[in-house]
Amino acid sequence: MSISNSESRTADTKPAKEHSTSLRAGSIGVMGILFFVLSAQAPLTGIAGASPLAAALGNGAGAPGAYLIVGVVIVIFAVGFVAMSRRIQANGAFYAYVTAAFGRKAGAGAAWLALLAYSTVQAAMYGLYGAAFSGLLASVGVSVPWWLLALATMAGVQVLGSLNIELGARVLALLVGFEVAILLMFGLTVLLSGGGPEGISIPASFSPEAIAAGAPGVAIMFAVASMFGFESTAIYSAEAKDAHRTVARATYLSVGVIAVFFSFISWMLVSYYGPSQVMDAAGAALESGDSTSFVLNPMVELFGPWAGVTTGILLVTSLLAGIIAFHNGINRYLHSLALQGSMPAVLARTNRHRAPAVAARIQTGTAVVLVVPFALLALDPVLTLFSWFSGLAVAALLVLYILCSVAVVGFFRRERVEGQLWQTRVAPALATLLLAWVLSLVVSNFTALIGGSAETATALLVAVPVMFAAGVLVELRIERRKRPSSVGNAG
Repeated sequence: MSISNSESRTADTKPAKEHSTSLRAGSIGVMGILFFVLSAQAPLTGIAGASPLAAALGNGAGAPGAYLIVGVVIVIFAVGFVAMSRRIQANGAFYAYVTAAFGRKAGAGAAWLALLAYSTVQAAMYGLYGAAFSGLLASVGVSVPWWLLALATMAGVQVLGSLNIELGARVLALLVGFEVAILLMFGLTVLLSGGGPEGISIPASFSPEAIAAGAPGVAIMFAVASMFGFESTAIYSAEAKDAHRTVARATYLSVGVIAVFFSFISWMLVSYYGPSQVMDAAGAALESGDSTSFVLNPMVELFGPWAGVTTGILLVTSLLAGIIAFHNGINRYLHSLALQGSMPAVLARTNRHRAPAVAARIQTGTAVVLVVPFALLALDPVLTLFSWFSGLAVAALLVLYILCSVAVVGFFRRERVEGQLWQTRVAPALATLLLAWVLSLVVSNFTALIGGSAETATALLVAVPVMFAAGVLVELRIERRKRPSSVGNAG
């Protein structure tokens, strides 16, 4: 009996197991972060998914110019974003920057908006991925429901997200490399052959008249959707080899590469069909029920049937790469919030690979919750899950961009930096105005963007302020719990 008591006392006094909360510092460089960002963009998905919509519903041959305009707006935004990344090293990005300028409550609202944007765009990708993968298998006589493929992939992504981040970067580099290669092969082939029936014309796609033709706002809206996720460079600052230089270089490089690449490939598509015929060709692809044929058909005609099959496979891997990238980004957002005390501390725990394993499980659970209802209700994964959530994600992210730009101005008004007026005041203020203009285009064309009813569009847009308010209210509650009691003994 005495031995048992002794063992009990020993167990009681034994210190609790300590859990690591640190990420693997110095494990990822500029190119590694670039591949995470390019994966989030999913280049082939962006081209195959957005370019026919931008051309058919937007400004036709002027769609490539819309990509450049959005690229310029994002570059201006990136100036202030990078200036903040040099002063504030935090893998929470938006949360950290808005908090530094306006305090924890506003920062928490921004964080919840970011989680809404990244979680919904990842769920949207699962919908398109499941449909594309199911269709690919059906072409060889294998029938598998889209939702089963999505759930199985979630399990695989969960495992990968709990391993060394360097492994994730290598996987993404391989997947992105293949899809970029086949798109470049197409673009260079069209360019070197002198284009299609009307040749190659710069003014037809990049002149002010071409860009302003039709409905340029719709084209700009889809261009924004295609460039989603470049700001995730800052999310990996805690694991970067040189946080200040790596994040800045990766941000500018990713914005430049994305804008030029998307603009070039969409320009070559315009050249292939001909500026006067591209809008009709894109419209026909949409009416066929398979908008990706706008890109796949030229591949087959130029290179043969193998190119169509290969591109179809790469479309699936493109979506998979985007899913992995957003999984890693959301994990690190949750990890950062937990370290700051705005989320349960357990989410800050890392495993032996220094990966945020607990946050990874929560992220996977969130993906299941967002995707499964669409399967249970037998809704079309492309027309509902993909369309609705990608539109919501774009709206939420634009609000975050605006908040971040305003935060840059507010922060540097307090923390003055000599000789950097452009970086700390002018560019962020200009970015705020330009982004507000883009957001107005998105809101006014939101029903077209999601392809749903006005009621659905309203419900999705309302989620943006609701999530921001929820973040603020939760942070207020946390602060009240932390506040010491002011009640003392009267006697």
